[in-house]
Amino acid sequence: MSSTRIKSTFAAGLVLAAMAAGPAFADDLKIAYFAASSQNGFNQATYAGIQEKAKELGVETAIYDGKFDAANQYSQIEDVLASGNFDGFIVAPNDSVGIAGAVEQVVAAGKPIATVLFPIGPDLNKLEPQVEGLTATVASPPVDGATEQAEDLVKFCADKDPCNVVILIGAKIFPFDNLRYETFLKVLGEHDNIKVVATGEGYYSPETSLTAMTDILQAHSDIDAVLSNADQHLVGAEIALEAAGYNVPDLYLSGGGAANIAIQAIREGRWDATLAYFPKTMGELALNAIVGTIRGEKVDTIINMDEVGPMPPMITKAVLDAHPDFVGEWEQ
Repeated sequence: MSSTRIKSTFAAGLVLAAMAAGPAFADDLKIAYFAASSQNGFNQATYAGIQEKAKELGVETAIYDGKFDAANQYSQIEDVLASGNFDGFIVAPNDSVGIAGAVEQVVAAGKPIATVLFPIGPDLNKLEPQVEGLTATVASPPVDGATEQAEDLVKFCADKDPCNVVILIGAKIFPFDNLRYETFLKVLGEHDNIKVVATGEGYYSPETSLTAMTDILQAHSDIDAVLSNADQHLVGAEIALEAAGYNVPDLYLSGGGAANIAIQAIREGRWDATLAYFPKTMGELALNAIVGTIRGEKVDTIINMDEVGPMPPMITKAVLDAHPDFVGEWEQ
């Protein structure tokens, strides 16, 4: 693990302590959260963090359902901005490039806006603002995380030739998923013993992932590992693998999100790793940045979740053994 990705407990403590230290803000502020999808567990957990921090700061919030539809989310931001009913905006972008136009409109109207989970702009690995006036980016560099996941799989495959790998990605049409997928292929492609035998798209759904993995196993009967960017995908993949007669703990399974279901599976030895995301903390930090900006306070424009999250970004059983009380910030 590179030094830039090692979690600093001290730094995290400073950030969270600073968040808690501010006095309640009594003005009637209203903050809008534009979820990628309000039905998605990760987005719900982000909003839970926003709500908790909003209660502490004495502000109102509302959530808007992006329905995993970039055009719908863009229109929502325009409509809410035009209403004049909200003082600040937080967005979990469905299209991290296309949404920039809506963000520019918010900035031009003098309203603060923060992005969570992904940077906004053409470079998904750049946390520095790519849209002038963006209040804060609360995210992790996706290439760093995908590289770390793939490198951990390389260690598992070291004594296997071939080591047959299935990749389950959200959807290649999503720029952030495609970037992760290309990173997986780049790292794994440097090792002749590793064979990516199939790729499936899970669309962040256990049911869709179950179908995709079942189809893959019908064509490929010798699987050593499943590498994914989402814990939801592994839920479906595990069911398919068990139905096909695999003893899942013998395989290598790596997901993303640090959902409670993944934490339990890793503790039990069924799964091997999950790339950590902390949606509640992310929501708290984003709201704190928005309200701080409205107050006229100086806030951090870049909040790297790999550095301020409550755990190291790559969670394995060894990490969990060292943190026996840790639970994920969302279910799945």
